[in-house]
Amino acid sequence: MLLQFNFKNFKSFKDDTTLDLTATKISEFNNHVISIANERILPVAAIFGANASGKSNVQEAFRYMAMYVINSLDYGDESDGKKKKSKFFRPTPFLFDSKSKTEESSFEIYFIDSEENGAKTYNYGFTVDSTGVREEWLNYKAKTTRGNYKRIFYRNGEDYDFSGIPSKSQENLKIALEKETLIVSLGAKLKIAKLKFIRDWFLNNDFADFGRPIENFFLSQLIPEGFADNETVRNKVVDYFASFDPSIIGFNVEVLKSDNDDEDEHLKIDAIHRMIDSDQTTSIPLQNESAGTLKMFALYPMLDDVLSTGGVLFVDELNARLHPLLVRAFIITFLNPEINTKNAQLIFTSHDSWQLNGNILRRDEIWFAEKDLNGISNLYSLADFVDEDGVKIRKDENYEKNYLLGKYGAIPSLRYFDMFKEE
Repeated sequence: MLLQFNFKNFKSFKDDTTLDLTATKISEFNNHVISIANERILPVAAIFGANASGKSNVQEAFRYMAMYVINSLDYGDESDGKKKKSKFFRPTPFLFDSKSKTEESSFEIYFIDSEENGAKTYNYGFTVDSTGVREEWLNYKAKTTRGNYKRIFYRNGEDYDFSGIPSKSQENLKIALEKETLIVSLGAKLKIAKLKFIRDWFLNNDFADFGRPIENFFLSQLIPEGFADNETVRNKVVDYFASFDPSIIGFNVEVLKSDNDDEDEHLKIDAIHRMIDSDQTTSIPLQNESAGTLKMFALYPMLDDVLSTGGVLFVDELNARLHPLLVRAFIITFLNPEINTKNAQLIFTSHDSWQLNGNILRRDEIWFAEKDLNGISNLYSLADFVDEDGVKIRKDENYEKNYLLGKYGAIPSLRYFDMFKEE
């Protein structure tokens, strides 16, 4: 489970920023807290804020880190002795400051493995600038350890400490490592178990950004694994839809081949509905269903994936095109230990203040992103927020009302559209 994500100098976040999923010592909804070893962890983090406040950039920072870990073997790779054009994924630092603009960006996580795997806690991170990796580190501590972490490796420029890696693998890393490649990525390719484990942890996480039209379209084309040829999978999807749209009672799936290429196949999916005046059924193309239904269909493969692996699901604009009660049901899926048996986590952004009404989320599960007059975003938790009198927020406050009144910040600074007035 993810314990903490730290990053700095990425897009609108200039300074050190922390998203902490460890539970604070507050009394509400103690049933949300998952205890593993010495850690008390939360399954949900909700980030609210105005448009352009930077809340989406929290997800983008984590996605950047994950994509770099997964893909960095392609950065500066060599093939048949010839240098390929690097696909190096340069970070986007804070651009409104001459110093930050040229400095490295940093990304760091703390996460804990499951009890059955020993409940070790890991700390992994790296810094990267426009030329490549500047620093990289990996540390761990055992379940019974309350003190310092033990080093697995540390990298600073071309200086390496591989003290926690088997000696027979150290030389291979030194020979093959390039400036733009992460040690974790290379180590996974070399089948070094400790490093492959870290790479695989990132592979178990999923991302959905419904605020981007292109990504939204791509997500709408995803289908659950086995959906085309496994009736059990299709029935499970029907049960999923029945929780919010019982009009869909099944799916017809047809594999179509391209006229120009016998190997090029695509699926034609129809949703089956009952006729209202007979016992017969009718079907319509899935793409003709409502935008909300298509969004829930797009979310299903990722939801199924993280629930089965215990991964983290990041969803930007979870509320878009979904009824607040449906969003609530989606959140509760992660809060229900009978469903979320692998301790998957949900981190989402939203404009829907209804989810702040105080009867679903703990104060430490509620986060706000706010951008100041210099264009710098800040991230803070409701549990840590203090009012103008220095008093922390009580659990019996009306969070939704106070948020919309501006008591917690992170709302738009509005001016009415006077420019349309006739002079």
